[in-house]
Amino acid sequence: MQDKATARRIMLLQGMPLFAGLPEKDLETIVLDLRLKEYGRDEVIFRQGDESREVCFVLKGKVRIFTTSPSGNETSIAIFSTNDVIGELAAVDHAPRSATAKAISAVSLLSMSHERFVYHLETLPRFAMAFIRLLSGKVRWTAAYAESIAQFDAAGRLLHIILLNNDQYGRELEAGKRYVVDLGLNQTDLASMIGARREWVNRILSDWKRRDLLEFNNGEITILDLPRVVAERDSRIEANRSDTGW
Repeated sequence: MQDKATARRIMLLQGMPLFAGLPEKDLETIVLDLRLKEYGRDEVIFRQGDESREVCFVLKGKVRIFTTSPSGNETSIAIFSTNDVIGELAAVDHAPRSATAKAISAVSLLSMSHERFVYHLETLPRFAMAFIRLLSGKVRWTAAYAESIAQFDAAGRLLHIILLNNDQYGRELEAGKRYVVDLGLNQTDLASMIGARREWVNRILSDWKRRDLLEFNNGEITILDLPRVVAERDSRIEANRSDTGW
């Protein structure tokens, strides 16, 4: 018979996509290997090049994933939040961390050693399939991100990233029109996601506010007119095409 703490923890796991649908007997095994960790804003969870292997499941807060070039320039890759999984690649391939994970806000997460994570993948088929689906979702997101780099100019890339995150984290204010995307990123962070300068991001955000497309305030992006934002993003495909006709 489960004690109250175990039952509560299992219910918490059942709310996460990776664990939803798993039999309770599997969750009873998994929950024993999870450890709660908490981080303050701007605290590093793991660093690019680290040999750490833990897998982390985000309970609350937001985490920025970024890489750092040899010259020290940062490139933001993605934002993860409640119910997301980070750090799984190092657990599977045993390679050093490919990126840094830093808390944007106060973050609570559950940590599992790579040995136990791999053990559960090998012994719990449903868990292994759920993990494959999770990786597939990340591959699709990466493909969409790569597509934005190939298709759009810098303005289009920024809008594309905002819209991708709106699909995942956006809060509806007015159906089909107004949404809030609270990424907790400053203008420098946004610039690092699209390979632009902060000053340029400041100018383009000001222009979009003037045109009533979206607003940016303390890391919170308010989409004022979703159809027009989508149309503006799509128009940037034309802006990125060469005029040579080749």
